[in-house]
Amino acid sequence: MALHLGQVNLKARDESALARFWAAALGWEAASTEPGAASVLPAGAAWPAPATSSIDFIAVPDPENVRHRAHLELATTSTAHRADLVARLPGLGATPVDATAAWTVLADPEGNQFCVREPREGYRNTGPIAAIVVDCTDPAAMARFWTEAAGWARHDVSDERALLRAAGDIGPYLEFVRTPHLPSGWHRAHLDLVPHPVDRFAAEVARVEALGAAAADVGQGEVSWRVLTDPEGNQFCILGPA
Repeated sequence: MALHLGQVNLKARDESALARFWAAALGWEAASTEPGAASVLPAGAAWPAPATSSIDFIAVPDPENVRHRAHLELATTSTAHRADLVARLPGLGATPVDATAAWTVLADPEGNQFCVREPREGYRNTGPIAAIVVDCTDPAAMARFWTEAAGWARHDVSDERALLRAAGDIGPYLEFVRTPHLPSGWHRAHLDLVPHPVDRFAAEVARVEALGAAAADVGQGEVSWRVLTDPEGNQFCILGPA
């Protein structure tokens, strides 16, 4: 089995403008290959690149009606780097939401909340995205499903939090956090996974469904990917051959 994190998929009203914001925030490059879609990824990176992931922005008429339970947390390498990033992001279009001693919560120009984390040794090789955080009711159960579904390793699992990462400790962490009231805030992000090799698409869909994933109809019609939900209803996609 092999499922790689292809990208974080983020719904947008203006996909090009939102891609420009995130490219500037992360120090990556923005690109658009088709109407209604844009992406950001590190300069020179090939796709898919599990070591860095990427972000895809997909235009929808009413992104406010998309309510997922995932958000991004950005890594910082030092106290000075964190202070500089927190000071720089509002100039790019971010809006402050909340601040604590450990992290700062901001919203991008379309209201998607994200966090800027304090420096941590474990985040030093994640790239600018430290973690993709998913609100849930049972982090341990989510860890069991996603460990089997994606083959990621467990780094920390408790009743309150589960931390997973791709084999070889590459790319961002996938973090599940117990959240009393779901959903919490406007989050329009979900994960897109890529089979390796891609011609195992049908087999990987069947395998993940056998683990407890369920097919989801979001009006996608006939497409080359499968929309699924995990056991707590979080949407994700498995991408097939183009």
